[in-house]
Amino acid sequence: MPPTHRVAGRLAGPRSSWAVLALVLVAVGLLMPLAGRLTEVQNNEASSFLPATAESTEVANQLSATVDPNDIPTLVVYERRGGLTAADKQAIEQQAVELGRIDGVTGPVVTPATAAAAGFGGYSRDGEAAVTALTFNFGANGWNDIPPAADRIREITRIDGVTVHLAGFGGQAADAAEAFGGLDTTLLLATLGIVVVILLLTYRSPVLWILPILCSVMALMISEGLIYLLAKHAGLTVNGQSQAILSILVIGAGTDYALLLIARYREELRRHESRHEAMAEALHRAAPAILASAATVAMGMLCLLAAELNSTAGLGPVNAIGVAVTVLVMVTALPALLVVCGRWIFWPQRPTPGSAEPTDSGLWARVGRLIGPRPRRVWVGTTLVLGVACLGLLQLDTSGLSTEESYTKEFDSIKGQKVLVAHDLFDTSNTVQVVANADRADQVAAALRGVEGLGRPGEATPIGEGRVYLTAAVAGDVSSPQAFAQVRAAREAVHAVPGADALVGGGSAFYVDIQQASARDSRVIIPLVLAVVLLILVLLLRALAAPLILLATVVLSFGAALGLSALLFRHVFGFAGADPGFPLFAFVFLVALGIDYNIFLMTRVREEAIRHGTRAGSLTALSSTGGVITSAGLVLAATFAVLGTLPLVFLAELGTAVALGVLLDTMIVRSVLVTAINLDLGDRIWWPSRLARGGRGDLDAGGPTDAGGEEPPPGPDRATVSLTR
Repeated sequence: MPPTHRVAGRLAGPRSSWAVLALVLVAVGLLMPLAGRLTEVQNNEASSFLPATAESTEVANQLSATVDPNDIPTLVVYERRGGLTAADKQAIEQQAVELGRIDGVTGPVVTPATAAAAGFGGYSRDGEAAVTALTFNFGANGWNDIPPAADRIREITRIDGVTVHLAGFGGQAADAAEAFGGLDTTLLLATLGIVVVILLLTYRSPVLWILPILCSVMALMISEGLIYLLAKHAGLTVNGQSQAILSILVIGAGTDYALLLIARYREELRRHESRHEAMAEALHRAAPAILASAATVAMGMLCLLAAELNSTAGLGPVNAIGVAVTVLVMVTALPALLVVCGRWIFWPQRPTPGSAEPTDSGLWARVGRLIGPRPRRVWVGTTLVLGVACLGLLQLDTSGLSTEESYTKEFDSIKGQKVLVAHDLFDTSNTVQVVANADRADQVAAALRGVEGLGRPGEATPIGEGRVYLTAAVAGDVSSPQAFAQVRAAREAVHAVPGADALVGGGSAFYVDIQQASARDSRVIIPLVLAVVLLILVLLLRALAAPLILLATVVLSFGAALGLSALLFRHVFGFAGADPGFPLFAFVFLVALGIDYNIFLMTRVREEAIRHGTRAGSLTALSSTGGVITSAGLVLAATFAVLGTLPLVFLAELGTAVALGVLLDTMIVRSVLVTAINLDLGDRIWWPSRLARGGRGDLDAGGPTDAGGEEPPPGPDRATVSLTR
C-alpha cells in the first residue's frame, strides 16, 4: 500500500477521525481569542511600507529626534460663499482656543490670522475660505483615537452659514476610520454569505454546505491567531490591507479545497460500502493535488518577500500562513467531520454503492465532445480571442491615484482639499521635508525657492550633528502628479547644491518612493513567481512540455483579465487609473490561484492518460472534474468580488481583476483552451517523460491496479480513479 494511502487510512479511521477532530478543535479554542486581537498588532504607518533605503525613509530617520513620527497634521477648512464675515473670522479665532484643549492636540494651533501674519496664507485672497492648522499625537498606536477627536472638532467648529471640513492627514485618518470601521466583520459576513449561496446551489443539500464553511472559519481563526503571535513576538508586519486579503483568501481557497475533496469522496462512496474506506481512497487520490495547489499559492505568496516595499513583503508570509493552515484543516478536520456525519450529510441525494455517476452526461462531458473533432481550431481561436482581450492593457494607467481618486466616494477630507485648491490655499499639512548640512542651509533654501509650485521654505531648524531641516508646503493634493513633479524638482534642485548632502522627504515624497519601489518589485517578483510555479508543475506532472504550456495559458489569462479589467475601470467604473502596485498584486494572485484549476485538471488527465491515453483521458478528466472546478472558481471569484464593494479603489480594482481572471481560468482557459491543446498534442504533452513515448502499464497510476498493471474491472467509477499524482 502506498504511504499516502496508509496516512489517508489513519486519518479517516473510525477512531482516528474523532482524535483528529478533537485536536483541531483544541487549536481553535486556544487561538481564537488571539485572532480577535490581530488588529492590535497592525502597523499602518508609513514606515511599515517603505524600505529603509528610500530617501523619504532616510529623512524620517534623521528627523526622528526632532519631528515626532506620530504627529498627525490636521486642517480645519472654513468656507462661506460670498465671503467670510467679520463675525465668522472672530468665531474662527475663538474656536482655535477650544481646539487646543482637545486631548491629543500638541503644540500651538495656527489660526488663519497667525498664518497670514507669518506670510503663508490662512485666509484666501477672495475672502471666502480660511484654514486653521493643528497637530494631533496619540502615540504609536493611537490611530483609533482619531474618530472621537474628529467628532469633537466638528462640534466646536460649527458656524451658521459656514461650511466646515476636516482635511489634512488627520481628516484623511478620520475618514478612513469611518470607511473601514467594522470592515473585517462586514467583509467576512459578506464573503460567507456568498459562499453559502454558491454551496447550496452546488450541493443542492440543506446541510452539506455547513461543513466547508465551518472548516473555513476554523482555518481563519487558527491563521489569525498564529499571525497575531508572530506579529507580537517575531516582528511579522501586518497591516489592514493584508488582514483584509487574508480573510478573503482563506475562505475562498478553503472552500475550493473542500469542494474538490467532497467531490472525490462522493465519487468513492459510489464504489465503497464503508464510508471510512471511501474517505481513505478520496484522500489518497485528492490530497496530493490539493497540497500541490496550496504549495503553489503559498510559494507564490512567499515570493513577495523579495519586495522592497515592506507592505508588499509583509503580505507574503501573512497569506502563506493562511493558505498553509487552511489546507491542513481541509485535509484533517473536514474528512473527520464527513466520516463522523456519514452519508446522510448529502441528503437528499445520498450517494450509494453502484449508483450512477452524474458527470457521465453532464455539461462538461458535452463540452468535451464539441471540442473533440477540431481541437486545433478551438485552441488557436481561443488564444486569439484572449490575445485581443490583452490589448485592453493599453488602457491601464498605473501612474498612481490622487487622494480623491483613491476612493469610490467623496469623503469630508476630499471636500476640504477641493476647497483649498479652489481658493489657492496651501495644504500646510503636506510639505517637503529637507535635511541638509547646516553650512549649506542658505543655498538649499535658495534652491527650494526656485522650484515652481512650492511654498516659501521656512527657517532652518537644527537637528544635531551639523544638520538642519527646512520645510516648504506642496501645492495640490499629496498624491497628485503635480505634487510628485514638485518633489522630483525639489530633489533635483537640492541634490545639486555642492556639499549640502541634502535629502527630500515628506508626504508626497513618500508616494514618489512607493512608485519607484513598486516598479522595481514588479521587475523582480513576476519572473520569480513564474519560476516557482513552473518548478512545482514540473515536479507534479513529471514533464516539461505540459508545465510550460500551462504556464503560458495562465499568463495569457492574466493578460486578458487585466486588459478587460482596464476597460471596465476606465469606461464602466470611471476610475482615473490604478495604484502602481496593482499589476504585481493582481499577477501574484491570478497566477498562483489560476494555476490551481489547471493542477486539478491535469493531475486527473495524467492518471487517465496512463490507462487510456491522453486524448481519452482529457475528455474523462474534463467531464469528471468540470463541475467541481467550475463551482470552486465561482466561489473564489465571488469572494474576491466582495473586495469590489469597498470604498478603496485599489482593493476594488484588485477584487474585480482577480474575480474576472478566475472566471476566465475556470470557464475558458481550463475547460476549453487546455483541453483542446491536450486533445491536439495527445501524449506528446508529457514530453520528455516515458508517458510521451506511449508508456502505459509500466507507470504507476496510483490506482487499484495489480502488480502487472492490469486495469480495474469496469464499474461505476468509469476507470477514472484519481485526481492526483
